[in-house]
Amino acid sequence: MAVIITADSTCDLSKELKKKYNVIYTPLHIVLGEKSYDDGVNITPPEIYKNFEATGNLPKTAAVNVGEYIDFFKPFVDRGDSVVHINLGSALSSSYQNACTAALELENVYPVDSCNLSTGSGHLVIEAAKMALKGMEAKEISDNLKKMTKKVHSSFIIDKLNYLRAGGRCSALAMLGANLLQLKPCIEVVNDDGSMIVGKKYRGKLDNVLLQYVDDKLSLYDNIRRDKIFITHAGIGDDHVKVVYDHIKSKGYFENIYITKASCTISSHCGPGTLGILFMTE
Repeated sequence: MAVIITADSTCDLSKELKKKYNVIYTPLHIVLGEKSYDDGVNITPPEIYKNFEATGNLPKTAAVNVGEYIDFFKPFVDRGDSVVHINLGSALSSSYQNACTAALELENVYPVDSCNLSTGSGHLVIEAAKMALKGMEAKEISDNLKKMTKKVHSSFIIDKLNYLRAGGRCSALAMLGANLLQLKPCIEVVNDDGSMIVGKKYRGKLDNVLLQYVDDKLSLYDNIRRDKIFITHAGIGDDHVKVVYDHIKSKGYFENIYITKASCTISSHCGPGTLGILFMTE
C-alpha cells in the first residue's frame, strides 16, 4: 500500500517540484461571470488580471466540494493506497472541512489543515512527500504535519491595493492614500488557522521595500530552517524577483531558494505586484 500525497491547487508549487515529489493536486474553482474554471487548469492569473482591467470585477473563488473530493480520493483508496491531503487554511476556505467530510465516506484518507496558503502550504506538501519516501505511514505523516503548521511563516508585500479595495478588504480612501504615499502593506498569515492580518506598512520604492521586508522577516527568528525558502509572486516583474533572490542568496542562509508563481485563487485576492517569502523554523 502506497502513501499518496495530494494537495489543493493553492499550494503553489512549481511543476518541477510537483513532479520531483510526486504530488497530485485538485483545483479550486474560479468563477468569472457565468462560467466556472479550474484553477491552473483552464485559466491563468494573467487572464484574471486582464478581466479585472476590462471590467473592474474580481472573480469569485470556490472550494472543492465534498463530492469532488470523494471522486478525487476514491481511485487511490480503491487500489489499496492511503492519502495524505494538504488543504488551504480553514480560515480561508471550506475546502478542509469538505475534505474531512469526504474522508468519512472512505478509508485511509487523512486531510491536513495547513493553517496557511500558497507555498506556506507547499512547505508542508514537500515535508509530507519526504516522509512518504522514508516509508512513513499516512497517519503518522498527518500527525507530524499538524505539529509543523506553527513552524511555517508566510507573508507578502502588496504594491497596489486595487484588488484589496475591489474585494472589500480596504476602503477607497485607504487605497488612494496608500497609493499616493507609496505605502505597501505586509500581509501576514496567522499560522493558527491561515487567516491574514496587516503587519508593517512600508513606504518607498518597491525594490527598497522588498529588501527591507526580507531583512525584517529573516531577523525575527534565530532558528530558521536552512533547507529551503520560497519566493512566491503574483504579476510582478522578473527584475523585482531577481532583486529579492540575489539579496537572499547573498546571505548564504538557504540551500534552496525556490521561485514560484501564485495560483489563480491566491492571485485573485492579492492582485499583481505581490511578492512574499515563505520559510520554516525548527
